[in-house]
Amino acid sequence: MPDSQTNPILPPPDLAALLRHVRARTLALVAPLSVEDMAVQSMPDASPVKWHLAHTTWFFERFILIPHGGAAPFHPGWDYLFNSYYETLGPRHPRPARGLLTRPALAGVLEWRAQVDQALERLLQAEPAPELASLILLGLNHEQQHQELILADVKHLLSQNPLRKPAAPRPRGATPALDWISHPGGLMEIGHRGPGFAFDVEGPRHHVWLAPFQLADRPICNGEWLRFMADGGYASPRHWLSDGWAAVQREGWEAPLYWYHGEDGRWWHFTLDGCRPVDPAEPVCHISHYEADAYASWAGLRLPTEMEWEAAMTAHFNPGTAAGEAAIARHPAVLAGRETGRTVWEWTASAYLPYPGYRPAAGAIGEYNGKFMSGQMVLRGASIATPPGHSRASYRNFFPAAARWQFSGLRLARSAS
Repeated sequence: MPDSQTNPILPPPDLAALLRHVRARTLALVAPLSVEDMAVQSMPDASPVKWHLAHTTWFFERFILIPHGGAAPFHPGWDYLFNSYYETLGPRHPRPARGLLTRPALAGVLEWRAQVDQALERLLQAEPAPELASLILLGLNHEQQHQELILADVKHLLSQNPLRKPAAPRPRGATPALDWISHPGGLMEIGHRGPGFAFDVEGPRHHVWLAPFQLADRPICNGEWLRFMADGGYASPRHWLSDGWAAVQREGWEAPLYWYHGEDGRWWHFTLDGCRPVDPAEPVCHISHYEADAYASWAGLRLPTEMEWEAAMTAHFNPGTAAGEAAIARHPAVLAGRETGRTVWEWTASAYLPYPGYRPAAGAIGEYNGKFMSGQMVLRGASIATPPGHSRASYRNFFPAAARWQFSGLRLARSAS
């Protein structure tokens, strides 16, 4: 929900067109999958595609159509099945058991989606009140978040299949030289500045004091990560946080998730397009915060705070502004990453905590973000799976420190002194 202490969220001029676009994109993403692909849950942190399709539909029905349109639930029992974590709305099916929901069938979920879409279209025939328009916009951004989750969850699911098909080869690049962006620090403003949509946790906009620092102009690449591995990065506790080293020992980590030794002796990795040899020039992906922190320690550097990351990116790489485009042109690694889509979410050193003055919205919708401000670390940026519009400088992604199945990497920082 919009935070009354930040700039108001202005809905786009044609909310109905945006609704059709977002809902159609979700179906286009899952179109290549089989019915079986959409029903299986590969681990407790992931969800079946069918559940994602149902939950995003439930969100619109429960928060918009029932309270604002007077609609009746499509199926009363489905409220229990497809509520994710909204305790205020009552009990829900256990998350680790979502893959056991063979019923309702996929056809029933798709019928429900179609009916909810039609009801939303009817609701938008008359210009909605600002509060309702903001709710619908929140629902669409929520669905776009699930589009990215679908890709991450499907990748984890398909990686479990031993029938690994090779992907079409593509040119391997050279690892670009690492350059540094200097920032003078000082009193900075952090947080979303409108117009445009932002989640409530991106505000209120507030001041922070930053010491002078430098931020790498690109994420760390696979070639650099291979050197970390060759130097015993996963074999010694020296550079690891205590919980991180415990995870290495417990889980048997020896490389990023989806990497494996090929018969040719090289490292390969599983992608949504098939299996490929690890490209030294691509950003390292599918690492946990623990791994990112260990690499930074090994390199004699550190992870940036989320405030440093936002300040540097806003000042130097703000696309669409003359200064931002000039800065991007001065750092070819950034330009190449943006144009090729070879981007990853970047772990920061910051815990996911509220900004000064943050207040969650009233009611069940207030459980959307604020309740997770414990045991999570912030990631900034975007990934190849991120929908357009979700890569703004103020966007705060967050996951537990051990999470690896998201498209996550790292960028280094150092103090200017």
